[in-house]
Amino acid sequence: MKYSSSILFYPVNRALEQAILDSRDLLTAEQSESLFPDRSAAVADNFLFTRGNFEQHRYSSAVFENLRDALQASLTDELRANDPMVWAETQNRLGNILGGLAQKQNDVEQYAKAADCFTLALEVYSQENTPHEWAETQVNLGTALQAQGRLESDAKLLNKSVDAFTASLLVYTKKDTPEAWKLVMIQQGLSMHNHGLLLKGNRTFQKSVVAYKNAISELDADNHPFELAAAHNNCGAVLHNLAESEENPDRFEEAIRSYEKGWTVCMEQQLPVHLSVLCRINKSTARGVLAELTNDAALADDVADELEVILECFPHALQPLCAMHCKELMEKMRAKVETIRG
Repeated sequence: MKYSSSILFYPVNRALEQAILDSRDLLTAEQSESLFPDRSAAVADNFLFTRGNFEQHRYSSAVFENLRDALQASLTDELRANDPMVWAETQNRLGNILGGLAQKQNDVEQYAKAADCFTLALEVYSQENTPHEWAETQVNLGTALQAQGRLESDAKLLNKSVDAFTASLLVYTKKDTPEAWKLVMIQQGLSMHNHGLLLKGNRTFQKSVVAYKNAISELDADNHPFELAAAHNNCGAVLHNLAESEENPDRFEEAIRSYEKGWTVCMEQQLPVHLSVLCRINKSTARGVLAELTNDAALADDVADELEVILECFPHALQPLCAMHCKELMEKMRAKVETIRG
């Protein structure tokens, strides 16, 4: 079956930010001038938090190539022999830079190289002797494999991503490391959702929902507003696809409530306006599918009205493809009303 496409939110990649920060001394003075993006003019970014796993918010992606070259040059056999921990840390940094470069260039090969770096680091780190570094590297590996698996539509890579996140939970626990645990739950939910889309398997969708609900149970709007909004919105997307698979109106209602909660957090915590709009678009998409499933003219009419409001009131917050999707769905719902009412 063909699933609806919902807009997902991706958490800030703190590991990538730290890799750039820790490697900035490798840049020349001239290269360092490009480290921070030009923010002298305020420009709304309607793609913020939606590009993928390796989106960079703080630093400029213009330095990725320079950092990659400098880190690769430092990874000598001598360094590995004399200081394997530094060598492993450098592999971790290089892997994150390669992931950022892969997303910038939409390059599968760079994602694969990033995963190789993390795998090499795991030859040095161990759960017993360096648990924090080992778990952190497992998360990095899971993130890279998730991005690569999504780009290649490769179920095996997404399954390996889930395995890596699951391995990190041998160290990251809800009780002892709640901050890391929450973020792993969100990433695990993302990997399971994408895996389920390829497998067309309800069980994998259900596991994704559990992961998101685990994160939601520990996140609070005051301290983690974006992560909470992301967990609600992304959980809604999984429930949405699960409802389509089951043709289950009750499951659609659950998805709609999850989208609504994400929208509420965005509004109450004054997150970038496009995020709240995207939650509304996701919700309208789910309601539109429900209207078709139940042949409900009133619901279809309501969905069309909602989309008209979004298009008229928030054109500045819409991505081009989102605007096109809204127009097409609005017309589809209007046509549905006419067909039902004759």
